[in-house]
Amino acid sequence: MKKLIFTTLFSVFSIVSISAQKSDASVSKLYQNYLTLKNALVTDNSDEASKAANAFIKSASMIDYKVLSEGNLDILRKDASKIADSRSIEAQRESFNSLSKNVIALTQKFKLADQSVFIQYCPMAKASWLSAEKNIKNPYYGSSMLTCGSVKSELK
Repeated sequence: MKKLIFTTLFSVFSIVSISAQKSDASVSKLYQNYLTLKNALVTDNSDEASKAANAFIKSASMIDYKVLSEGNLDILRKDASKIADSRSIEAQRESFNSLSKNVIALTQKFKLADQSVFIQYCPMAKASWLSAEKNIKNPYYGSSMLTCGSVKSELK
């Protein structure tokens, strides 16, 4: 399992892109869909999470392979597909962990938004996620532990 996670992260970290550290509209749209998905998980809404995951998949399909490799896009789509296909909020949250790791890796290469992007961490889930706001709204536990976590870093 750890080897699979490392392989997945390594694959996304090895993104080769001419537009590194620049804003790309298609990647920004992907980030916006990621936030919608995160917010659905925060509100414990598995149906909305599924819809948001489908929107994420569509956004990933709109990204040019010159911006992000086909293999990396496939990894993102696979992670989001698990969320889209599931009706279990617990299973969606588990898949969101992998998706988040890979989207966080994108932050190394792309400016995702004009405003700050926050990397947040939940010690209970041992998982991170991205947020457009500094306030903690935990997608891994939703209403049962809404404010569990901390800001690990801020990307400007």
